[in-house]
Amino acid sequence: MRYLLALLATCLGANTAFLQASDYRVVVKAATYDNVHWKAVADALLRKHGGKLLTYTSNPTEVLDQLGSDHPRYMCFVATPEEAGRKFVATIHQLTRKLDSDPYTDTFWGILTGYDAANALAIASHNAPLTVRKVASGTEIALEMCEQGLWYDELVKNKFVRKQKGGGVQQLQGPDDTTEALVRSLNEYQPDLFVTSGHATERNWQLGFRYRNGFFKSRNGQMYGEDTQRKRIEVQSPNAKVYLPIGNCLMGHIDGPDAMALAWMNDVGVKQMIGYTVPTWFGYGGWGVLDYFIEQPGRYSLTEAFFANHFALIHSLETNAGSQRGMEFDRDVVAFFGDPRWEARLAIADCAYDQSLTVANGVYTFRVTPRRGADSFKPINVNGAQRGWRPIVQWLPERIEDVRIVKGTELRPVITDDCLLLPNPRECDPSIVYEVVFTANFIDGR
Repeated sequence: MRYLLALLATCLGANTAFLQASDYRVVVKAATYDNVHWKAVADALLRKHGGKLLTYTSNPTEVLDQLGSDHPRYMCFVATPEEAGRKFVATIHQLTRKLDSDPYTDTFWGILTGYDAANALAIASHNAPLTVRKVASGTEIALEMCEQGLWYDELVKNKFVRKQKGGGVQQLQGPDDTTEALVRSLNEYQPDLFVTSGHATERNWQLGFRYRNGFFKSRNGQMYGEDTQRKRIEVQSPNAKVYLPIGNCLMGHIDGPDAMALAWMNDVGVKQMIGYTVPTWFGYGGWGVLDYFIEQPGRYSLTEAFFANHFALIHSLETNAGSQRGMEFDRDVVAFFGDPRWEARLAIADCAYDQSLTVANGVYTFRVTPRRGADSFKPINVNGAQRGWRPIVQWLPERIEDVRIVKGTELRPVITDDCLLLPNPRECDPSIVYEVVFTANFIDGR
C-alpha cells in the first residue's frame, strides 16, 4: 500500500514528499514540557500530525540515536524564546545532518517558538494551508512570477513596482519615506508573503539601504513603524502569512523579549519565517530561498524551498564549488521558525522549466523540460547576493537505498535517501528533455 500511494503521488506530479503520521516527531526539553502552557504547544502538534514526542534533559543531541532510528520526514523542535537563540539554531542544523551517513540535512525541521506560550500555541494550532497570492516587499523581487504584489526599492529612492491581478508589472512613483507605505502594505493590502532585506538588528529593520528612510521596530512582542520624522505608525496585520527576511542581519536571532522575530510571529500573523542569527555577509542561505519559493511558483512549499536551498549549499561545499568560506559561514546560521509540515506555497504559475518524477516497478524517471528556450536555466532575478544558477531539486516520495543510475550520469546527479539534485546545466539546449533514470529500493520505516 505504501508503494502504491507513493507511486500515485509522483504520477500526479506532486513534489511534496509522501508523509505518514509516524513521520513526524516533536522534540522538546523535558522542563519545557513540564510547563503546562508549553506542553499544550507540543500536544497541539501531536494532535494535528500524529507522530511521537521525544524529550531531552539539556541538549537536543540527546535524542540523536532515537531520531536516527526513526528517521522521520518532519521534525519540530518546540522551544521557549529563551531556548531558541543562535546556539540552539546551530545545534539543530548540525544534529539534523547526522541521522545517516550522507552530509545533507536528513529531515524537514522547524523551531516552533513565540513571544509566549499562547503565541506559540496559535502557530502550532493553525492548520489551513496558505496559497500565496499577494506579496509585499521592501526589496526587489520577481513579481512576474507572482499572482499580484508590490515592492519598494531599498536601493533607489522613490522606486515603487506593482503588479495587479491579471495585469503586468508596472514601475510607479513611490514616496521619499516608505515607512507608512510599507505599514499600509501589511495593514490594508494584507499580503500572504512579506519579504525584506537591508540593515537590521534584533530590534529594528532599516528600510532604506542607500538613502535615508524610516524603520520598523519591535518591543515586547509588538511591531511598529517609525518614519524619518519619528512618527510612530502601528502595525495591525493579523492575517496568516509567511515572512522572508532574506538579506537582513540578525532577524532570526532571538536574544530577548524585544527580538524582531518574536514580534513578527506575535503581532504580524507570521506562521513561518526564516532569519539570519548573525550579521549577514555571504547571502546564499537567505537570498537563495527566493530562487526556489518565488521563482518556481507552486513547485515548493516554503519548508521545501528552504531545505532545497540548504541542500544546494551543502552540495556546493561537498563539490568544492563556489566560495567554501562563504558557504561554511551560511551553513548553520539561518533559522527556520514554525511548524515544518504546515504548508505555504505560491499560487501555481508557469516556471522556466518543468520537472517531473515517475516511479514504476522500482525504476525512477526524472525529467526536466525547458520552457524558456536557451534562457530556461538562467537566473530570473539577480537582486541580492549569490543569486541564480541554483541546482534543480526534487524531493523523493519515500526514502530509498541501493541506488543505481541507469541514464543521465553525464548530468552529475546526486541522489540521497530522500532527494535528487541535478546541478544547474547552465547552457540549455531547448530541443531536448534532460533525463535521469535510476533504480532503487524503498527503505522500510518511512
